[in-house]
Amino acid sequence: MTEAILSIQDLQKNFGGVVATRDFCLEIEKNQIVGLIGPNGAGKTTIFNIITGIYTPSAGTVKFLGNDLVGKKPFQIAQAGIARTFQNIRLFQKLSVLDNVIMASHKDCTYSVFGAMTHLGAFRKNEKEVRERSMQLLEMVGLQDITDRIAGGLPYGHQRRLEIARALAIRPKLLLLDEPAAGMNAEESEDLCSFVFDLHKKFDLTIFLIEHHMDVVMKLCDEITVLNFGQTICQGTPQQVIADPHVIEAYLGEEK
Repeated sequence: MTEAILSIQDLQKNFGGVVATRDFCLEIEKNQIVGLIGPNGAGKTTIFNIITGIYTPSAGTVKFLGNDLVGKKPFQIAQAGIARTFQNIRLFQKLSVLDNVIMASHKDCTYSVFGAMTHLGAFRKNEKEVRERSMQLLEMVGLQDITDRIAGGLPYGHQRRLEIARALAIRPKLLLLDEPAAGMNAEESEDLCSFVFDLHKKFDLTIFLIEHHMDVVMKLCDEITVLNFGQTICQGTPQQVIADPHVIEAYLGEEK
């Protein structure tokens, strides 16, 4: 069996007397696309927040490429190779499309403080490289013709693509997508699936996503985990999950 790129064991998070997630376990192998679904309030985003260092778990372990993530800061986890998007899109709304990606590419900046102050030598070379790579990322997500547009004025679907381009700027090995199809109609969701598959192949990415659109989950995911009240009620292939009676009752709607 291939070693897991992400391994979560017995994860629990308490907020005072409220248990948001309990005994959560998950193994994601390299190059998989894995989905996390469940009703609102089931604990899905809490798990993403623990993986990315926003929350510290009350119990359990989270390992990425064999290294413990618990206790690390969000920027350290990003530097390790985990990028994330959010349910509510987070962009620099008043900056251009290109500048949004450049701002996310600080990991590639190697010049000194002196270079940044004088704009000489390595600074110019490094800035040119960052700009060129940012343009390449925008081309890959289909935004190469609107690089000068202000991010806050873009249509919703374009903002989502820009957010993903920003995530790709840190050169991740694991990409977390929090409800990427939220607010999209059926045609937009179909386009999103093709887009995610394309990124998966081009960047050799492992993807872990939260999503409520079952058509998106069924098309994209190799495996799905279902949460209800913070606990796993089913794990398996899309076909196994959609046929599970506990999932039907808790999430898809009890059959009549």
